This record gives sequence, C-alpha cells and structure tokens, in this order.
Amino acid sequence: MRELVLHSSEAQAEALSDALLEAGVLSVSVEDADRDTAAEQPLFGEPGTEPSVQAWEHNRVVALLPDGADPAQIIEAVRAALDAGYAGALRDWTLRDVPDADWVRLTQSQFGPIHIGERIWIVPSWHRDDPGVPEFAEQDGAGQGVRIELDPGLAFGTGSHPTTHLCLAWLEAELPPGASVLDYGCGSGILAIAARKLGAGRTLAVDIDEQAVVATRDNARVNGVELQAMLPDALAAGHSDVVVANILSNPLKVLAPMLCGRVAPGGSLVLSGVLARQAEEVCAVYARWLPMSVWRERDGWVCLHGRKP
Repeated sequence: MRELVLHSSEAQAEALSDALLEAGVLSVSVEDADRDTAAEQPLFGEPGTEPSVQAWEHNRVVALLPDGADPAQIIEAVRAALDAGYAGALRDWTLRDVPDADWVRLTQSQFGPIHIGERIWIVPSWHRDDPGVPEFAEQDGAGQGVRIELDPGLAFGTGSHPTTHLCLAWLEAELPPGASVLDYGCGSGILAIAARKLGAGRTLAVDIDEQAVVATRDNARVNGVELQAMLPDALAAGHSDVVVANILSNPLKVLAPMLCGRVAPGGSLVLSGVLARQAEEVCAVYARWLPMSVWRERDGWVCLHGRKP
C-alpha cells in the first residue's frame, strides 16, 4: 500500500482531510510537520472541551491510498473540491510505501502480562499460555493470587494505564469482603472482574458504549465470574457499597450527583482518570455530596477516594 503526503497550514488541515476522504482515500492522519525539531508544538485536549487550535502551524497530512489508486486522480478530485487557496498544498505532494506488516500482532505485542500490587496479574488473551505468568488454583478472594484473562476487543482497558493500576490497587487493598460493586464506565470490564475475583458480591458494570458492554460480558464469561453488564438506561435504582469510575475529569464532574447518589451509606467512591493537577478541582465539585481526597498517585494521575457518611 502507499500513502499520499501533503503539507498544509493549520487553517487548511481539516478541509483538506475531508476532501481527501471524499476523494476515496482509506484514511487520513494529520501530523506535526515540525515534530522532533525545536519548533515542535505540543497540543493537549480532553473529551468535553473545545480545543483552542485544530492542528499544528505546519502540518503533514497523510492519506492512505487504496490498492491501485492513481494519486494524480485523487489530487485532481481534491483540487476540484477546494478553492485556489489550497494550490500550494496540492502542488507539493509525495508518495511513500507502507511496508507490509501483521498489524494485529504488532498491536498485541505492546501489551504483555501485567503484575499489579501483590496479587493481581492481568493477562491479555494472546498471552494465555505464557510460561512466565503464574496459574492460581483458587480465586475466592482469600488472599491468594488473582489472574484476570483479558481481551479488550473494541473497548478501553488493557490494564496498562496508570489510572487502571490505581483502581486495581485500591480494590486489592481496600475492597471489603462481599461488598456490592458498581463499575461505571466499565470499558473492557477489568475493574468489575477484578472486584469479583477479589471477593466482591453483587457486581454491576455500566458503559455508554455497547461494544464495552459486549466486551465486559465476554471477559466475565472467560474469567468464570458472574456480573451484570449493561447500558446506563438499564441500570435500576439502588446503592452499592463501592462505586468505582475510571473515566476522565470532565465527565466525572458532570456525573458527580449521580455517582454520589449510587454510594450506599458508609460505602466508598473511587475515582480515577484524573490528573494530579485536576484533583483539587474534582474534589471541590464532589464536596457538595461526598468528601474526596487523593488516595494514591501514579505517573501524574491520581486515584480519589471518599466515604459516604
């Protein structure tokens, strides 16, 4: 396969990308053309916020071409769709080959078995037979090791992110035996499954993404645990002894009254997906319903914990 590479300004990048897709390319990515130079520009954003800039000052627009596509015809179709101001970007284009690769295997190779805390092993399904990962005969929450086999599918959650580490560490250290658990924003189901294997009782897993609900049910079945995974509309009224939500700070602030209302009296609320610099602001939002504080920090992320009076 081949890639068509063009250069554009910040103001042109979005329209150029849209025109390329309309012309039949398979995908488009926008890169900082000044990457790895003194002029490189870091861009940061978070879901729920409108970014202040849409691209970099100098952009490399990379379009993946279908096999057999004529790049000159693609360029002509884009030129016809845009005004004369894009002539410079469309004049200086190049092609580059994309080497053949097993992209699934390359992606999987980034995620190996992960040992968390003293007892938890997260094992991606493609490492099921890895001789370096211990087997555990029993997993009843009585103090022995816990092995979680995981296939994220299309859902977020492989266990590699610091926020997932933090939530798993809290569950290992603080989860009361037999506690009911609500995992809100369950992704792959990793936290809900860990809770069950660490001795939780009734466990609910909720996500707004139907693919996440499917992944959670599949992963629960593979791990031999019982839980209920559902979309938010299917969540019945009620309370849980532990409510855990590993999302991001903006959604967490919006969800504050609902999440606090789901915690049983004397129960715990565990939040992550929060940067250390955001902790004070998130705690201030939750203070109206439940006092929160930093339980632990890892790689610039924090886990917040609060106990409902």
